[in-house]
Amino acid sequence: MSRKKAVCILSGGMDSSLSSYIAKKEDGYDIIAVHFNYGQRTEKRELKAFRNICEDLDIKEKYEIDIPFFTQIGASALTDKTIEVPTQGVKPGVPITYVPFRNGIFLSIATAIAEKEEAEAIFIGVVEEDSSGYPDCTDSFIEKMTSAINQGTKESTKIKIETPLVKLMKRDIVKRALELNVPLEHTWSCYKEEEEACGVCDSCRLRLNGFKEANAIDPIPYKD
Repeated sequence: MSRKKAVCILSGGMDSSLSSYIAKKEDGYDIIAVHFNYGQRTEKRELKAFRNICEDLDIKEKYEIDIPFFTQIGASALTDKTIEVPTQGVKPGVPITYVPFRNGIFLSIATAIAEKEEAEAIFIGVVEEDSSGYPDCTDSFIEKMTSAINQGTKESTKIKIETPLVKLMKRDIVKRALELNVPLEHTWSCYKEEEEACGVCDSCRLRLNGFKEANAIDPIPYKD
């Protein structure tokens, strides 16, 4: 009897890593890990984190996919070096670090892989309440994408998009990660730096605040 399979979109960040651990350790899926190199500032460091987490979870099936066009369209501080990464804290509205329809594109590619691999689920570590205002991290977006991908695939293909973290706050994510022994020292969240995390971009601020509220110490290095 073949085991059930799930495609996990794994950036190497804390959220996607925890989501992958939940898929394997709690839900019992064999994991096919998918990572995207899309010209983000910390592309090399995120790829290293992805490979480390795959090793930690003993994942054999993995895809490393290049999407160069994000740097062509720019429009995001993550992919356009002429736009500064904001360091003044989270503000109302969609931030300049939003990459246009990134999760929609990621999910579309993951769907093609899931259909080929006959996987029944796609795990993505989106977080609605703590997502810095990204429109492609919401429950309603995921619900509509689920409908679209099942409409646009073979009738025999039935795929669920699983978002185990979508309603959690960052402190809860830290706590769950510690409970599941996720090697957080292997994860990377910083938008700006690859050697030592900057500590001041939106992603670092959310991460550090999550550890603080969870009464835990973040094991990755930060600039003084």
